[in-house]
Amino acid sequence: MKITPSILNADLANLASEVGRISNADMVHVDVMDGHFVPNLSIGLPVVESLLKHTDLPLDMHLMIESPDVWAPQYAEAGAQSVTFHIEAARAPVRLARELRRLGARSSAALNPATPVESVATMLDEVDMVLLMTVEPGFGGQKFLDLVLPKIRQLRKLIGSRDISVQVDGGVSTETIERCAEAGADVFVAGSAVYRAEDPNAMVDELRALAVRACSH
Repeated sequence: MKITPSILNADLANLASEVGRISNADMVHVDVMDGHFVPNLSIGLPVVESLLKHTDLPLDMHLMIESPDVWAPQYAEAGAQSVTFHIEAARAPVRLARELRRLGARSSAALNPATPVESVATMLDEVDMVLLMTVEPGFGGQKFLDLVLPKIRQLRKLIGSRDISVQVDGGVSTETIERCAEAGADVFVAGSAVYRAEDPNAMVDELRALAVRACSH
């Protein structure tokens, strides 16, 4: 069970110290938005290159952008350990997934809430993780969509015995993480739940413990 806090809810003017507040996390989730694929804008490659110099935690890139075929490999080349592109935006998803792996990154495909899991069924052998959005992408702090829970179960069934992580992103908190874990998710993006907590590191540990407990029933 891995917790990957999203820095979208952190103080973006002090990113290095904000990442230092989540040293217990498994990865740092970095949302890249271009104002086209989603209606919001966030950080890009130069900020990521700087951040890599200030943390030993792996960076988990989530590219909510048009043309990931062009941009995603550049994040892998910069040193991001995991790079996620949206299946709705990629023109050649299999080729892109293979290129990310060739560059040494874990390749991951993301699906919006309305995108069926069947859209990745034929390329599961090309990815290391599938991210299911549990809110509409583009903004932090949204309410978790319960309608995604059956999708998590369906995806876990499709994956079968393959060594592929199922990541959920959006509205993950102490109230929702157990339901996600029970359904089959094992990597959890939590933004506001972690960074609005008095002690972000303690919240990371609490979320992980809840996910582990949900699966031990």
